[in-house]
This record gives sequence, C-alpha cells and structure tokens, in this order.
Amino acid sequence: MQIRTVTLRHERGQTFTGTTGTGRSIVFGDGVAANEYSPVESVVASLAACTAMDVISILEKKRQVIERYEVEARAEQRTEFPQVLTLVELTHIVEGPVVLEHAVRRAIELSATKYCPINAMLSSGATEIHHRFRMTCNSPEEPEEAEGEVVVTGPFRPPNVLPG
Repeated sequence: MQIRTVTLRHERGQTFTGTTGTGRSIVFGDGVAANEYSPVESVVASLAACTAMDVISILEKKRQVIERYEVEARAEQRTEFPQVLTLVELTHIVEGPVVLEHAVRRAIELSATKYCPINAMLSSGATEIHHRFRMTCNSPEEPEEAEGEVVVTGPFRPPNVLPG
C-alpha cells in the first residue's frame, strides 16, 4: 500500500498552497490570472493525465509509432450542492505512421477498466465517464482514420477495485 500525503496551507482569501509528500507544490484558488488551480478542474485534468499516461505507455509497448497524442476532456458539473461532476467525456487523439485501431481501443479500455485510479474513483461515484478516440494512421502504404467510443464507466459502477 502506498501512502500519499499533502499539506495544504492557507495563503489568503481562497488561495491555498498544497505541498505533497514528494515535495511538489500546487496552488489552488480562484485567481485565474495568478495561475491558481480550481480543485474541480484539477480533478478533470488529473483524470486526463492519468489515462494519458496509461494509454501512451500501452501504445509504446504495442510498438505503435505516435507523432501526436492528446486527450481532450469535457466535464459537466451539477449546479446544486454538492457540485459533483456528473459527466466526463474523454477523447484520445492519436496520430502517427504506425497506429492500429485495435491497439488504440485496447489501450483505452485497459486504462479505463484496470489501470487508472482516478477513473476508478470517479466511476465509483456519481460520474459517468465516456472514453472515446479519434485516430489517424498517416502511413503512405496504409492510411487509416477511425473514431468511436470504447467504453463507458460509472456512475456507481466502478471497475474492479477490490483488494487483490
């Protein structure tokens, strides 16, 4: 079991600095001009980063040659309290000379159902998460484009999170 720690220090108004057990810092608040992070936006960004790290790692292991990879995330948040995220749409955009649709689909599926802890936590609650992709194989020999939905997780339907 890993233990994660954060110490949050009040700076002023709605601004807080969090320092992690590994010594990294992040500033939370409502000051967009000061590059302060909204806690909810950072959850959405964390989900996108978590799945992106999984997917790119899996694609590299599958010997896919990626020239461009991005994850777009769009989230809907309730206006009533508690203002939870109710829907997140993740779209993985993959381009390269060696990109196979089945490899992209499988990498996203594994991230969503097995590897990404942020997805598992959000899916356990009120959040429905759609995992989609758009891909372009720009190989001169066999160009291909594809897009689609891979899997939907949540709400209240987590991937297997029982102790192993």
